[in-house]
Amino acid sequence: MKYDLSHIRREYAQRVLKKKEVYNNPIRQLELWLDEAVHAEAMESTAMSISTADTEGMVTSRTVLLKELEKEGLVFYTNYNSLKGKQLRENPRTAALFYWPELERQVRVEGITEKLPPKDSDRYFESRPEMSKIGAWASDQSAEIPSRDYLEQRKKDLEKQFRNKKIERPPHWGGYLIRPTRFEFWQGRENRLHDRIEYSLENENWVIRRLAP
Repeated sequence: MKYDLSHIRREYAQRVLKKKEVYNNPIRQLELWLDEAVHAEAMESTAMSISTADTEGMVTSRTVLLKELEKEGLVFYTNYNSLKGKQLRENPRTAALFYWPELERQVRVEGITEKLPPKDSDRYFESRPEMSKIGAWASDQSAEIPSRDYLEQRKKDLEKQFRNKKIERPPHWGGYLIRPTRFEFWQGRENRLHDRIEYSLENENWVIRRLAP
């Protein structure tokens, strides 16, 4: 390689994270950090890496966008027939990661994922731009396709098909809710002595602990 990766590092010194100052509910704490990430104009502040696994334990990760933060958990939308959709049918356990380098922060979330009710997916789909709706129809996500030209032609064909018509939600596309069982809030600190605050769900209550970096 051109660079010696072992010498690439930076110090973190922007903020601190104190156990006594965090909210008792991790959803509220995540909401606070999301608001601060948006205010700081962090790039793709709602992006989260989602990890899923099949029945043999093979793990796959990709980035999706958080679209709703509810008291029950985190909501994202995707193609049910994608690799992540197939893995979630086999194994609903999920991990998510937010990373905001501008704030020297990350949040880890673990939980159980379930499909949203159709009416909720319909409501969100209706709010999407028209071309995003067509894109949901055009892409057989994760399936092999012959070429980029094939995909572009499929989009054009669907534009003609839906011209002057309401674009309904495809049956293979919709939302998921991650019901969290664990959170970890990480704040970068100097000398790699980072702040880590964990929330774990125990007997329906959130227990808060400080972890070693």
